[in-house]
Amino acid sequence: MTYDNDALVLARALGTSTLHEASGLPTSSVDPAIRTVWPGASVAGPAFPLECSPGDNLAIHIAMEQAPRGSVLVVSAAGFVAGYWGEVLTVAAEAAGIVGLVIDGGVRDIAALRERRFPVFTRGVSMRGTIKASAPSVGKSLSLAGTPVSPGDLVVADDDGVLVVPAAHAKRTLAAGQARADKEAVFMERLKEGTTTLGLLGLTRWRAEQ
Repeated sequence: MTYDNDALVLARALGTSTLHEASGLPTSSVDPAIRTVWPGASVAGPAFPLECSPGDNLAIHIAMEQAPRGSVLVVSAAGFVAGYWGEVLTVAAEAAGIVGLVIDGGVRDIAALRERRFPVFTRGVSMRGTIKASAPSVGKSLSLAGTPVSPGDLVVADDDGVLVVPAAHAKRTLAAGQARADKEAVFMERLKEGTTTLGLLGLTRWRAEQ
Protein backbone atom coordinates (compact mmCIF):
# COMPACT_ATOMS: atom_id res chain seq x y z
CA MET A 1 0.00 0.00 0.00
CA THR A 2 1.13 3.56 -0.67
CA TYR A 3 0.31 6.70 1.30
CA ASP A 4 0.18 10.22 -0.09
CA ASN A 5 2.65 12.79 1.18
CA ASP A 6 0.01 14.65 3.19
CA ALA A 7 -0.80 11.48 5.14
CA LEU A 8 2.86 10.83 5.92
CA VAL A 9 3.49 14.43 6.98
CA LEU A 10 0.45 14.21 9.25
CA ALA A 11 1.62 10.91 10.73
CA ARG A 12 4.99 12.38 11.67
CA ALA A 13 3.41 15.54 13.06
CA LEU A 14 0.94 13.63 15.22
CA GLY A 15 3.66 11.29 16.49
CA THR A 16 3.67 7.74 17.75
CA SER A 17 2.11 8.34 21.18
CA THR A 18 -0.96 10.13 19.82
CA LEU A 19 -1.40 7.64 16.99
CA HIS A 20 -1.01 4.64 19.28
CA GLU A 21 -3.73 5.93 21.58
CA ALA A 22 -5.92 6.76 18.59
CA SER A 23 -5.44 3.39 16.93
CA GLY A 24 -6.89 1.34 19.77
CA LEU A 25 -4.64 -1.50 18.64
CA PRO A 26 -2.64 -2.95 21.55
CA THR A 27 -0.26 -4.91 19.31
CA SER A 28 0.76 -1.92 17.18
CA SER A 29 3.40 -0.66 19.63
CA VAL A 30 6.83 -2.19 18.98
CA ASP A 31 9.05 -3.33 21.87
CA PRO A 32 10.22 -0.06 23.52
CA ALA A 33 13.79 -1.39 23.61
CA ILE A 34 13.92 -0.62 19.86
CA ARG A 35 14.79 3.06 19.83
CA THR A 36 16.30 5.83 17.73
CA VAL A 37 20.08 6.03 17.43
CA TRP A 38 20.02 9.84 17.31
CA PRO A 39 17.63 12.21 19.10
CA GLY A 40 14.98 13.86 16.98
CA ALA A 41 14.82 11.18 14.29
CA SER A 42 11.37 10.53 12.87
CA VAL A 43 9.98 8.69 9.88
CA ALA A 44 6.67 7.57 8.39
CA GLY A 45 6.15 5.26 5.46
CA PRO A 46 4.94 1.87 4.23
CA ALA A 47 6.66 -1.15 5.74
CA PHE A 48 8.88 -3.44 3.71
CA PRO A 49 9.49 -6.39 6.07
CA LEU A 50 12.41 -8.78 5.91
CA GLU A 51 14.09 -11.33 8.13
CA CYS A 52 17.80 -11.78 8.77
CA SER A 53 19.49 -14.84 10.20
CA PRO A 54 21.53 -14.03 13.33
CA GLY A 55 24.69 -12.23 12.28
CA ASP A 56 23.80 -12.36 8.57
CA ASN A 57 22.59 -9.33 6.59
CA LEU A 58 22.18 -10.77 3.09
CA ALA A 59 18.40 -10.21 3.25
CA ILE A 60 18.98 -6.47 3.66
CA HIS A 61 21.08 -6.30 0.51
CA ILE A 62 18.37 -8.15 -1.42
CA ALA A 63 15.68 -5.87 -0.02
CA MET A 64 17.53 -2.82 -1.27
CA GLU A 65 16.77 -3.93 -4.83
CA GLN A 66 13.16 -4.93 -4.14
CA ALA A 67 11.72 -2.36 -1.74
CA PRO A 68 9.61 0.38 -3.38
CA ARG A 69 10.89 3.93 -3.05
CA GLY A 70 9.54 5.56 0.09
CA SER A 71 9.63 2.31 2.09
CA VAL A 72 10.71 1.85 5.68
CA LEU A 73 12.73 -1.36 6.00
CA VAL A 74 11.48 -3.40 8.95
CA VAL A 75 14.04 -6.05 9.84
CA SER A 76 13.58 -8.96 12.21
CA ALA A 77 16.90 -10.36 13.41
CA ALA A 78 15.44 -12.09 16.48
CA GLY A 79 17.09 -9.55 18.76
CA PHE A 80 20.64 -10.64 17.83
CA VAL A 81 22.74 -7.48 18.10
CA ALA A 82 25.42 -7.15 15.45
CA GLY A 83 26.31 -4.51 12.87
CA TYR A 84 23.73 -5.43 10.22
CA TRP A 85 23.62 -1.84 8.99
CA GLY A 86 26.10 1.01 8.78
CA GLU A 87 27.24 3.90 6.64
CA VAL A 88 27.56 1.91 3.39
CA LEU A 89 23.97 0.64 3.52
CA THR A 90 22.76 4.10 4.55
CA VAL A 91 24.23 5.66 1.42
CA ALA A 92 22.76 2.84 -0.66
CA ALA A 93 19.36 3.33 0.99
CA GLU A 94 19.33 7.04 0.27
CA ALA A 95 20.06 6.33 -3.40
CA ALA A 96 17.32 3.68 -3.50
CA GLY A 97 14.72 5.96 -1.92
CA ILE A 98 14.49 4.01 1.34
CA VAL A 99 13.39 6.50 4.01
CA GLY A 100 14.23 4.68 7.24
CA LEU A 101 15.16 1.50 9.08
CA VAL A 102 13.60 -0.33 12.01
CA ILE A 103 15.58 -3.38 13.13
CA ASP A 104 15.23 -5.88 15.96
CA GLY A 105 18.98 -6.33 15.85
CA GLY A 106 21.89 -3.92 15.73
CA VAL A 107 23.63 -1.24 13.70
CA ARG A 108 26.99 0.55 13.67
CA ASP A 109 28.66 3.70 12.27
CA ILE A 110 26.45 5.80 14.50
CA ALA A 111 28.34 9.05 13.88
CA ALA A 112 27.73 8.69 10.15
CA LEU A 113 24.04 7.91 10.63
CA ARG A 114 23.69 10.98 12.82
CA GLU A 115 25.55 13.19 10.36
CA ARG A 116 23.45 11.98 7.42
CA ARG A 117 20.24 12.34 9.47
CA PHE A 118 19.04 8.94 8.33
CA PRO A 119 16.27 7.64 10.64
CA VAL A 120 17.34 4.36 12.27
CA PHE A 121 15.58 2.60 15.13
CA THR A 122 17.38 -0.39 16.62
CA ARG A 123 17.67 -2.69 19.61
CA GLY A 124 21.38 -2.04 20.00
CA VAL A 125 24.70 -0.91 18.62
CA SER A 126 27.57 -3.25 17.77
CA MET A 127 30.85 -2.92 15.92
CA ARG A 128 30.70 -6.62 14.95
CA GLY A 129 30.29 -7.26 11.24
CA THR A 130 27.97 -9.75 9.58
CA ILE A 131 28.19 -12.50 7.00
CA LYS A 132 26.11 -12.77 3.83
CA ALA A 133 24.95 -16.35 3.49
CA SER A 134 21.18 -16.63 3.93
CA ALA A 135 17.94 -14.68 3.51
CA PRO A 136 15.06 -16.26 5.44
CA SER A 137 12.41 -13.90 3.99
CA VAL A 138 12.21 -10.66 2.02
CA GLY A 139 9.01 -8.69 1.51
CA LYS A 140 6.80 -11.08 3.50
CA SER A 141 4.76 -10.64 6.66
CA LEU A 142 6.58 -11.30 9.92
CA SER A 143 6.57 -10.66 13.66
CA LEU A 144 8.87 -7.90 14.88
CA ALA A 145 9.50 -8.72 18.55
CA GLY A 146 5.83 -9.71 18.83
CA THR A 147 4.33 -6.97 16.64
CA PRO A 148 2.80 -8.19 13.37
CA VAL A 149 4.15 -6.42 10.28
CA SER A 150 2.91 -6.86 6.71
CA PRO A 151 4.06 -5.16 3.51
CA GLY A 152 2.39 -1.76 3.23
CA ASP A 153 1.54 -1.34 6.91
CA LEU A 154 2.05 2.22 8.12
CA VAL A 155 5.27 2.56 10.12
CA VAL A 156 5.71 5.67 12.25
CA ALA A 157 8.76 6.10 14.47
CA ASP A 158 10.16 8.92 16.58
CA ASP A 159 11.76 9.60 19.96
CA ASP A 160 8.84 7.88 21.72
CA GLY A 161 9.29 4.59 19.87
CA VAL A 162 8.04 2.64 16.86
CA LEU A 163 4.43 2.10 15.81
CA VAL A 164 3.13 -0.26 13.12
CA VAL A 165 -0.47 0.35 12.04
CA PRO A 166 -2.04 -2.30 9.78
CA ALA A 167 -2.79 -0.79 6.37
CA ALA A 168 -6.52 -1.45 6.80
CA HIS A 169 -6.55 0.76 9.92
CA ALA A 170 -4.21 3.53 8.74
CA LYS A 171 -6.79 6.01 7.42
CA ARG A 172 -9.02 5.60 10.48
CA THR A 173 -6.06 5.95 12.83
CA LEU A 174 -4.84 9.15 11.21
CA ALA A 175 -8.32 10.69 11.41
CA ALA A 176 -8.71 9.64 15.05
CA GLY A 177 -5.21 10.93 15.77
CA GLN A 178 -6.04 14.35 14.33
CA ALA A 179 -9.23 14.49 16.41
CA ARG A 180 -7.25 13.58 19.52
CA ALA A 181 -4.63 16.25 18.77
CA ASP A 182 -7.35 18.87 18.27
CA LYS A 183 -8.93 17.93 21.60
CA GLU A 184 -5.57 18.11 23.37
CA ALA A 185 -4.96 21.57 21.91
CA VAL A 186 -8.15 22.76 23.62
CA PHE A 187 -6.99 21.07 26.84
CA MET A 188 -3.68 22.95 26.68
CA GLU A 189 -5.43 26.29 26.40
CA ARG A 190 -7.67 25.51 29.38
CA LEU A 191 -4.65 24.42 31.42
CA LYS A 192 -2.95 27.74 30.63
CA GLU A 193 -6.10 29.47 31.90
CA GLY A 194 -5.76 27.68 35.25
CA THR A 195 -8.00 24.64 34.91
CA THR A 196 -6.49 21.71 36.83
CA THR A 197 -5.90 18.32 35.26
CA LEU A 198 -8.31 16.80 37.80
CA GLY A 199 -11.07 19.12 36.66
CA LEU A 200 -10.22 18.84 32.99
CA LEU A 201 -10.29 15.05 33.02
CA GLY A 202 -13.36 14.73 35.22
CA LEU A 203 -11.40 13.33 38.16
CA THR A 204 -12.62 15.75 40.83
CA ARG A 205 -14.02 12.94 42.98
CA TRP A 206 -10.45 12.02 43.85
CA ARG A 207 -9.90 15.53 45.21
CA ALA A 208 -12.72 15.00 47.74
CA GLU A 209 -11.31 11.67 48.89
CA GLN A 210 -7.89 13.07 49.84
